[in-house]
Amino acid sequence: MRYAKPFFAAGIIALSLLMASGARAQDAAKVDSTHYKVEFENDHVRVLRVTYGPGEKSVMHEHPNVVAVFLTDAQGQFTFPDGKTVPVTVNAGQVIWDPAGKHLPENKGDKPFEVIVIELKGKPATPKKD
Repeated sequence: MRYAKPFFAAGIIALSLLMASGARAQDAAKVDSTHYKVEFENDHVRVLRVTYGPGEKSVMHEHPNVVAVFLTDAQGQFTFPDGKTVPVTVNAGQVIWDPAGKHLPENKGDKPFEVIVIELKGKPATPKKD
């Protein structure tokens, strides 16, 4: 019985490390299925439909490089892992590029917003030679 405690402690430490490593790369569609719906996925892209009601926010999560197409006007804020916040205002029809990274988005407006997020997978394509 005296050997059981060290093994139990080692198991707890291993489990904690596993959970911590999983928390570093949070997939938006998995950790926030209320706001993120997968519309399409293949080996090259994953397309998400993202909707936030007024005042709603997500949890800290991560995306690869993305192109975002805003279907509605939006007033929001991104909070980054270092605590820095950046306000964002976009118009319906606006298209933006966002490099890979972690953030926590929040709808700061009084209306819902909707955006299509296209996550790019893998290495950049090599241009075709004629």
